[in-house]
Amino acid sequence: MLDRLLPLFPAHAGGRSPITCEYRCGNACAHPEANESANEYFGDVVKDISRRRVFQAGAVLAAAAGGFAALSGTAAAAPLRKPRPPRPVPGTDFEPVPPNKLDQVSIPAGYDQRVVVRWGDPVVAGAPKFDFTRQTAAAQAKQFGYNNDFVGLIPQDPLGLTNLLVVNHEYTTEVHMFPADQYDPANPTEEQVKIAWAAHGLSVLLTRRDPVHGGLEVVPSRYGRRITLDTVFEVRGPAAGSKYLKTSADPSGRRVRGTQNNCSGGVTPWGTVLSGEENFDQYFANSDKVTDPVVAARLKRYTVGTGTSTRKWERFDKRWDVSQEPNEPNRFGWVVEIDPNDPDSTPVKHTALGRFKHEAANVKITADGRVAVYSGDDSRFEYIYKFVSKGKYKPGNSAHARRHNSALLDEGTLYVARFTGDSPGEIDGTGKLPADHEFDGTGEWIPLASGEKSFVDGFTAEEVYVFTRQAADKVAATKMDRPEDIEPNPVNGRIYAALTNNTDRGAAGKAGVDEVNPRNGNKNGHVLEWEENRGDAASTRFAWRLLLVCGDPAAADTYFGGFDKSLVSPISCPDNVAFDRHGNLWISTDGNALGANDGLFSVPVTGPERGQVKQFLSVPVGAETCGPVVTDDLVLVAVQHPGENAASSANPTSHWPDGGTAQPRPSIVSVWKKGRFGLPGRIGER
Repeated sequence: MLDRLLPLFPAHAGGRSPITCEYRCGNACAHPEANESANEYFGDVVKDISRRRVFQAGAVLAAAAGGFAALSGTAAAAPLRKPRPPRPVPGTDFEPVPPNKLDQVSIPAGYDQRVVVRWGDPVVAGAPKFDFTRQTAAAQAKQFGYNNDFVGLIPQDPLGLTNLLVVNHEYTTEVHMFPADQYDPANPTEEQVKIAWAAHGLSVLLTRRDPVHGGLEVVPSRYGRRITLDTVFEVRGPAAGSKYLKTSADPSGRRVRGTQNNCSGGVTPWGTVLSGEENFDQYFANSDKVTDPVVAARLKRYTVGTGTSTRKWERFDKRWDVSQEPNEPNRFGWVVEIDPNDPDSTPVKHTALGRFKHEAANVKITADGRVAVYSGDDSRFEYIYKFVSKGKYKPGNSAHARRHNSALLDEGTLYVARFTGDSPGEIDGTGKLPADHEFDGTGEWIPLASGEKSFVDGFTAEEVYVFTRQAADKVAATKMDRPEDIEPNPVNGRIYAALTNNTDRGAAGKAGVDEVNPRNGNKNGHVLEWEENRGDAASTRFAWRLLLVCGDPAAADTYFGGFDKSLVSPISCPDNVAFDRHGNLWISTDGNALGANDGLFSVPVTGPERGQVKQFLSVPVGAETCGPVVTDDLVLVAVQHPGENAASSANPTSHWPDGGTAQPRPSIVSVWKKGRFGLPGRIGER
């Protein structure tokens, strides 16, 4: 049935398949943007400010940040460097993998790989062996979930040989999860729906590094845990108990059943995991039946589903039917925290960090010892946010420290970012560099709420936290091109954000270009870098610039930090980011618009080789590269939705990882360098 319907799906941006778009985000790119606000872009507000004053503001911030331009190895207004042969950069010295369409994980010469865990593999003691044709909800609740995304390692010994592995399971693709003759998309069975509920959430496993052969292997332990859509979460922070979170099943508004669409995340300095709930809206049905105009407008701003949902969950639990439970969508879209070291702990939803489509959440400690958390809202024309705690961080990862530091995320100030370019009038949407040879400028963090105090006219603090998108609209935050993973660099202290794409940028009736989003019809995305004033994550001012404007290096609208474009790998649609111990940025991609499989790329961020993108690996047909984790001697990636360009499981386009005629299975892969005497070598060093 679905094979015949496939050509009727609308065209999609980038390299995503129609199936991926339908099941991951509810075909968001085929619908109008959620952000229809008429908030005036700040760049238009300040057009009357002279170019000289803007340059002066940027110079002051750059100096206060410790010399943003000087630290990068190039002056902001300097001409592009002359091409010269690059020198090896520690951590990035490997032979790049060429773009390809192979049904495998392709890695550099001299490296090896191993699958760590697959969808359906045991996680909890007593889990049965996976059987694609005879699945049950009870089995899936003990097995590794579907569509792995974020990967986190939490060391259990000083050498990092034993680690807790924490993995998000972002979404389910039912037409690939079940045999085609067993699954009818129009009429799923209750058991199939419950299998999907159990396939969401997170998995926790104990892993051991093989000191001889490399890679990771799963070790049975008491830490094995599945968190699913049936796991109870505690709601904490200023919106806990809010009237907007109360339902018939939870009149307290303080206990939520489950987490869903967990995209990326982060390991905290205290050893817990923060996970972002992203495209939760697509799971709900019948928001069009809500008659209260205020409630309807709020649901629309979060694109909560109208009519029948794709998965038909509302047939088996009324919480997915918005006409019956209009507050249930408000219980998703949060940052959740789990404590992998305590398998009996209750996971938490942190309301002080705001509610939107969180791609991830990552922590940096401020100069005075508080906790800052960065997060992006992964939709077209949405915003970048920061939370700064009121209380101070307690070093360590003891049970006491974990409880103390987790509580810090319940009280503080929530901000949204506003960016200003320093080249007004020069951004024409073609990707042409301004006269100063960089896309750069300054920015500020606009406060939205702190505790019970709202800084947004017309919004209570409670409304700011639950309806954060509308509050950010009101203060004229900068509309971005799908801000995804945002992480601080542990070496240079700067913050890096992946902006995946936005093909509607500059379209009729849509937001136009600005210096931080400089291309019309942006199909390849870009990578943003900023430094907080004085390097302090608590600051409300920063200096920014674009590190990469992605795409085909031969295209005029691409930019690689000023590096020679003839010496870089093509890169499209940056998604997740990570850092190695040298401070090199590693980028995984999602939806390659250049016709090749997605991959993982390294790029130095300082020195003469700043911007030298090199592809480290590529993933199989139809898959997305997620994770990643990069250590001295190990790389981990989550291979999500291999073969998802097939209409159903009847005719798979990928047979990875098991090969032959096997069905594809989302999996975690470890990669290491083959060193001397059979021992693992260092990643990116020859």
